[in-house]
Amino acid sequence: MFCSTSVSVHLLRGAAAIGLIFAAFYLSSYGFVWSALAGLGAIVLLRGCPMCWLMGLFETMQRK
Repeated sequence: MFCSTSVSVHLLRGAAAIGLIFAAFYLSSYGFVWSALAGLGAIVLLRGCPMCWLMGLFETMQRK
């Protein structure tokens, strides 16, 4: 359910989500809307919480 097509795609999704999390903290001084959009993008990329992403990483590695 949480796994990706490959480990590298899964890791890229995680790296992009981390970038969006940092952007959400940075953009909090510019307004709530931009910060919330960045946070929502991170949640979408992680497919939930960071634990869900980690579980998906283990599932992807198990399939390969």
